[in-house]
Amino acid sequence: MEADIGLIGLAVMGQNLVLNFADRGYTVAVFNRTVTKVDEFLDSSAKGKSVVGAKSLQEFFKKLKMPRTVMLMVKAGPPVDELIAEMLPFLEKGDIVIDGGNSLYLDTERRVKELEAKGIVFLGIGVSGGEEGARRGPSLMPGGNPVGWSHVKPMLQAIAAKADDGSPCCDWVGPGGAGHYVKMVHNGIEYGDMQLIAEGYQLLKDVARLKQGEMAQVFAGWNRGALKSYLIEITAKILAKKDEEGGFLVDKILDVAGQKGTGKWTGIAALELGVPVTLIVESVFARLLSALKNERLEASKLYPAAKKVDVDKQFIEKIGQALYASKMVSYAQGFMLMRAAAHEMGWKLNYGTVALLWRGGCIIRSQFLGDIQKAFAKNSDLSSLLLDPFFQKEVQKSLAGWREVVSAAILSGVPTSALASALTFFDGYTAAHLPANLIQAQRDFFGAHTYERVDQPRGKFFHTEWEEQT
Repeated sequence: MEADIGLIGLAVMGQNLVLNFADRGYTVAVFNRTVTKVDEFLDSSAKGKSVVGAKSLQEFFKKLKMPRTVMLMVKAGPPVDELIAEMLPFLEKGDIVIDGGNSLYLDTERRVKELEAKGIVFLGIGVSGGEEGARRGPSLMPGGNPVGWSHVKPMLQAIAAKADDGSPCCDWVGPGGAGHYVKMVHNGIEYGDMQLIAEGYQLLKDVARLKQGEMAQVFAGWNRGALKSYLIEITAKILAKKDEEGGFLVDKILDVAGQKGTGKWTGIAALELGVPVTLIVESVFARLLSALKNERLEASKLYPAAKKVDVDKQFIEKIGQALYASKMVSYAQGFMLMRAAAHEMGWKLNYGTVALLWRGGCIIRSQFLGDIQKAFAKNSDLSSLLLDPFFQKEVQKSLAGWREVVSAAILSGVPTSALASALTFFDGYTAAHLPANLIQAQRDFFGAHTYERVDQPRGKFFHTEWEEQT
C-alpha cells in the first residue's frame, strides 16, 4: 500500500496529525527515530487505520507515492537540520519536505534555499491548536517554496480546522519563512492574550474581591460577548475546576510560568525591525519575572502591600473593557510587525487571509478576527488596525473603563504590565506630540547626532553647539 504522505516524529502532535490525515481518507507512512514508538502507535490509536509503519528511513521512503511528501514533526533547531541531512540520500528532485514544527523563520528561509538548490521543495508550516487541534483540525499557516503548494493544498486543507462558514483555516501565506513568521507572531499574540487574561483574573480576585466560583462565572459571561475566544472559554473552565480535596485547583498551582521561546523570538524580531510590540514583550518579561519566585517571596517581606482601592460592581465590567481594548492593541501590534517583516523580506502577505486562518483551530481564535479581515478587505494598505473605523469605535467605547482599571491596579499595587503597556502604547500612538524632541536634543548635545525641525522639511538635519566655546 503506497502512502499519500509520510510523517516523521511520533510525539503526541505527530500522532494526532497522522490520525487526522487517516480520518480524511489519506494513507500515511510513519517513522520515528525510536522505532519502538512506531509499533506502539500502530498497535494502539492507529490500529485499523490507513497507517503504515517503517523501521528505517530507507523503508519509509519506499512506501511513499511520487513525488514523495514528508512532514517533519520534530524539535525545532538542529534536530531538523540533522534529520534533513539523514533524509537527503533518499530524496529525489521534486520531493516535498514539510517542517511542521515551531521553527525560527530564518532557519526556514535558509532551508528553502538550500533544498531548492538540490531540486527539493521545502515548506515551513505553522501549526496551531495544540494536541486537540492536531487531532480534530488545526490552524495551518503554510509558507516556503510555492512550487509545492498546489500538491499539498488538498491534504492540508482537508485536515485543517473549518471556520463557521465551512472554509478551511489553511491557505498559502507566502514564500520562504513567511509561514513560520506568521506562526511566530501568532504565538506572540498568544503570550499577550494569556498575560492580559491573567491580569484580569488577579484584578477580579484582589481588587473586585470576587470568590473563585464568581470569577469563573464572569469569564463564562465574557465568553458570550465581544471577548468570546478560546482562551477566555478555557479560563472559565480552569477557574471552576476543583481538585480531589474539593478546593479550586488553580490555587494549588505554583505561580511560575514557563515558555518555549516563540514569544522571545517575536520580541527580538520587533526590536530588529523597529516595531513597538510593547504588549507582547511585556508579556514575555512577565513570565521571566514570575520565574523569580524565591526573590519575589523575599522582597514581599521587605515592602508593605499597597491598600486595595474600593471599587463598585461596575468595575467588573470595566475589567472586561480593559481586556477587550488591550486585546485589540495586541492584534494591532502583531499585524504591524508582520507588515514590517513583509516589507523587509519581500513577502506579499494578505493580512485579511491571515486573520481568517486564525478563526478556527488555533489558540488565539476569537470573536473579532472577522472584523480584522473586513478591515483589510476595505483597505489592504491599512498601517494599523487602530486606524480602522470599527476598531476606533470599539476602543473608544472601552477607553474610560480601561483607564480606570489600570489606575486602580497601580494604586492597589496589582501588577498589570500588559494592560498598562497596551494603554501606554495607545496613548503614545494617538499622541500628536511626544517628548522625543528632548531626547533628540540630548543626543545632539552629547553626540552631535543632529535633529530635524518642525519648521523645516523632513529629511533636513541640524546641529547646535549647545554650550558656548571658551
